[in-house]
Amino acid sequence: MENFTPLSATVGGILIGLASTLLWVVNGRTAGISNIVGGIYPIRAGDELWRIVFLVGLPVGAWLGFQLGPAILPEIPRTLPVIGLTPVALVIAGLLVGVGTRVGRGCTSGHGICGLSRLSVRSFAAVGTFMATAMVTVFVMRHVVG
Repeated sequence: MENFTPLSATVGGILIGLASTLLWVVNGRTAGISNIVGGIYPIRAGDELWRIVFLVGLPVGAWLGFQLGPAILPEIPRTLPVIGLTPVALVIAGLLVGVGTRVGRGCTSGHGICGLSRLSVRSFAAVGTFMATAMVTVFVMRHVVG
C-alpha cells in the first residue's frame, strides 16, 4: 500500500477527536466546518468570535503541522503535494464541494466526526453515501478509466 502512515493518521485522528470534544464541552457546539462558516454571516452578537478563532486555527494548524510534523513523525513528507489542476478547475471543484455541503446539510467532517458520535441518523446516511461514492469512484478510476 502506498503512503500508509498509521502513526500520523492515529495522532491526527486523536487530535481531531480531542478538538471536537473540547469545542462541544466548552462551547456546546459541533465542529462541522460548513455550519461554523455559515454562522458567521449574518453576524449574531456574541457568537462570532469562537467561529473566527476556529477558522483561523485551521490554516495555522496546517502550517504548524507542515513545519513541525516531519521532525516529530518521520512518515510525514517534508514537501507539499503537487496539485495537477488549473486555478479554474480548483475554483470549480471548490464550488462543487460547497454545493455538496449545502445539499448534504453538512460536510464530511461534520457528519463523520460529530454526527456519528451523536448517533445522528442523517449523518449515518450521509457517511454511508460518502463512502459508497468514494469506493465506486476508486473502482472506476483504477479499473475502468485507468
